[in-house]
Amino acid sequence: MHPPALWDWETGQRVVLASTERPANCAWVEETHASPDGERVAQLARLEEGEFTALVNGQPWENSFEKAWQPRFSPDGRFTAIVQQDGVWTMAVDGAPWEETFDFVWGTQFSQEGDVIAACIQNGGEYGMCLDGAPWETLYENANQCVLSADGKSAAAVVQLSSLKPADLDAFQSGVYGVAVNGQCWDSRFVNCWTPAFDAQGAHVAAQVRSTLYDYTIAVDGVSWGENYACVWEPRFNPATGKVVAPVRIKGVWGMAQDGQIIWEPKFSQCWHQTISQDGKNIAAIVAPQFGSFTVAVNAKPWDIHFPVVTDLVISRGGEHVAALGNNNNADWRVLVDGQTWAGVWDMAWRPVISPIGGHVAVKVEKGGRQTLLVDGRAYARDFDRLFEPTFSPDGEKLLIRAIDKGSFVRIVAEVGNV
Repeated sequence: MHPPALWDWETGQRVVLASTERPANCAWVEETHASPDGERVAQLARLEEGEFTALVNGQPWENSFEKAWQPRFSPDGRFTAIVQQDGVWTMAVDGAPWEETFDFVWGTQFSQEGDVIAACIQNGGEYGMCLDGAPWETLYENANQCVLSADGKSAAAVVQLSSLKPADLDAFQSGVYGVAVNGQCWDSRFVNCWTPAFDAQGAHVAAQVRSTLYDYTIAVDGVSWGENYACVWEPRFNPATGKVVAPVRIKGVWGMAQDGQIIWEPKFSQCWHQTISQDGKNIAAIVAPQFGSFTVAVNAKPWDIHFPVVTDLVISRGGEHVAALGNNNNADWRVLVDGQTWAGVWDMAWRPVISPIGGHVAVKVEKGGRQTLLVDGRAYARDFDRLFEPTFSPDGEKLLIRAIDKGSFVRIVAEVGNV
């Protein structure tokens, strides 16, 4: 698949697949998936003979398998599924299985460009990761919270470094967990580790760590910050500076720290899900100024709108625009952009998408079982059986709409100003 700049951006509608319904030779078909460019649509299918395959634009893969699950399109347009054959598991990419097989496979991940495909694996009771069919040389008794770097060259996971006997609290408190990068573990051990995260270049890893039962901090490449906290949340690297930013709890309230130094005064009942603009100058986070009342803070300044729940925070590349979703305990969804609430209340809404240029915002929403798009607060003239996440053209002037309409998969390119 070509990069977005080379996609077909000619305005208009095209039917990619006339019917997503079950073909006659299939016992059933599963959920429909769409490639990022909208040129391919795929479903896992169980054949009448009992095996599984995938239908891509209505055509089955050449290979079929005993089982198949977790279908995904990669960012470069390849369709993947985790498959079982002869009692062992592997990854199938456009129907071709990896040569290596495992006792179990799960957790498909992709590099940013989609050229690398990774998954979590288990073999002989040991766990690790596999990149493009090549497993880690060292596997572990326990490996979880796996993550792939943006360039796909490195993978990390929280791993258990020593066995624990039942109820062996002394051994647990001595530290049996660490982080492994490309199968090689940090020298440091901790009581617990969570959420390893790579920097933009894939050269460094940060994670939440617990050094004692009561002390939490951030470790970067195995080296802990000099400060301990009552609690911390997931760290993120500043893409411009490489510094590590994480929410921290001090004396019962939350703020934000960078490389162990406080940058947002601790004053929030909650602070998490921070996101940083590409230039590194703006940080947004979901915060609760009071218990149970959430909003968004940008550079430590909270918005004046509050909801019981705020989710799906995104920030534009330059940091000029911030969007999120608010709801009343999973009902009455609203779209929040730059401190304002868009008109309309929805049964469901999905993560906002901000254009790379121009500051346009698109959001997929649902009401009464029908799905449509909001663009800069305006509702699209049509609704659909199902929509996929919208995509802006690189210049921000057009919008790719991928949808299922009356059983057909359609690809629509619309001018943003006409939506």
